[in-house]
Parts: sequence; structure tokens; C-alpha cells
Amino acid sequence: MLERLNEFLNILIGSLIGVFIAHFIFKYSVYKNLDFTKHPDLYELQSIPWYTTVIIYGVAIALIIFIAIIIKLLIKKKMQDI
Repeated sequence: MLERLNEFLNILIGSLIGVFIAHFIFKYSVYKNLDFTKHPDLYELQSIPWYTTVIIYGVAIALIIFIAIIIKLLIKKKMQDI
């Protein structure tokens, strides 16, 4: 049971890293940066910088990955005790 949970956490961590790289880096960083350079007047109306969404999603994904790693360490410790 613990091995299956460990495998699931490995898949979860890998998937989250892939989603962050593919979706948020390319969609928000590259495309928003290009749009920002073409239309800077539109972004002056916003009270937050254009890259704030990337930071928020990055912190959220990092928090989930951190929790998954903590759970993996607890599983590893429990498997060594058995």
C-alpha cells in the first residue's frame, strides 16, 4: 500500500512540474511578455504586474510539491521501520 502511494506521489510531482513548465511558463511568461511589449498601455491600467499570475501559480505548485515530498519522506521512514 505504501509503495503504491509512493508511486502515485512520484507521478503527481512529475505531472505538476510538467504542467508548470508547459502551461505557465510558455503561456503566461512568453505570450504575456510578447503582448506586454506590443501593448504596454493596456498593462498600465492594471494595479499588479503582468507576471503576478506566474508567481502565484508557481508558489502554489511548489507548495503542493513540498507537501508531496514531505509525505514521501514519511513513507520512506515508515518503510524502513517495517
